Amino acid sequence: MNSTISHQTFTYSGAEARTALCGDQLHCIITPSCGLRFEDQLAAVCESERHLADYFRMSPVFKRYFLSDIVNQASLLPEIEPCAVSVIQQPPLCGSKVVLWIVMERGADFQLQPDGVWEDSRGRIIQGDTPVSAPDSAAETREYLTRFAAALSARGGNLRDNCLRTWFMVHDVDHNYGGIVRGRNEIFAEEGLKDHFIASTGIGGSPAASLVAFNAVADLSVKPEQINFIKGGSHLNPTIEYGVAFERATAVDYPDYRKVYVSGTASIDNKGQVVAVGDIEKQTERMIENIEVLLHEADCGLEDVMNLIVYLRDIADYEAVDSIFEYRLPGVPRVLLLAPVCRPQWLVETECIAIRPKDATR
Repeated sequence: MNSTISHQTFTYSGAEARTALCGDQLHCIITPSCGLRFEDQLAAVCESERHLADYFRMSPVFKRYFLSDIVNQASLLPEIEPCAVSVIQQPPLCGSKVVLWIVMERGADFQLQPDGVWEDSRGRIIQGDTPVSAPDSAAETREYLTRFAAALSARGGNLRDNCLRTWFMVHDVDHNYGGIVRGRNEIFAEEGLKDHFIASTGIGGSPAASLVAFNAVADLSVKPEQINFIKGGSHLNPTIEYGVAFERATAVDYPDYRKVYVSGTASIDNKGQVVAVGDIEKQTERMIENIEVLLHEADCGLEDVMNLIVYLRDIADYEAVDSIFEYRLPGVPRVLLLAPVCRPQWLVETECIAIRPKDATR
């Protein structure tokens, strides 16, 4: 199969930037050199971002900073950003204190709105960090989704038809993930999400000012017929079978390309059972196989992947997992993070975004 995604790696003073370019869209993972102070690593990341923006003539539309120590580092991040931003403590396993995932576009015109979302002239909406205060993870989840639903409603949209992707990152996932599930299920029931849900990742991570961090992507311009919910039924079971309301993947058709949001995916079979308990290499292979099945159902392949966010429960598994990804998806921007998955037996989970131009040869 032929893809029109171009992968390049740029080396700047103190940082490496892996990029994936498809048309007017760029995904990049910037990793600074280890051994430097946090301030120096951050400076290298920011300088690399500026070079990339100039080189590709693009503007950032979303950033996520992965930090090793959010309590001491978050206050040192830029106070003013040109786009939606997420900041989370999920220590990069390469040894750096900070890694940046950044999405850039050519001709983007996102603006911060009074209700806290970033909106562009095409009707796309991105929700960056907007911390809430509530008694527990369930209440925080309900508050986040209620706010986002209200923002969509004020613009003539709703969660059911317009929200394409969500992220929930929760402190102490082994104890607080159940609250996310309850809160999300309650709001989804209120919003009429019954026959389909939303692509999502729910993972361990420590926000700066709450139990749960929430980000989302919505598009008011898309019609229901442009959206396909990807099941991967030969390899994965419907999430609702174990009480969790999210889609395995969501494909969105635009005039010139298809974008696929692959939810957090682990080593699971079509009965909902963990595959290869205790074996990190076999779990990684099965996880990649599951992602490949989801992409194939969306008429895409691994060659269309723009980025990889990989979550590990055990820091000792880093080298084994990284080497598998380097072999299976060489050149694709990726970051491996210390972030426990919602089920303890899952040792690794991965999410990704794929883009297939309509004129790509298949």
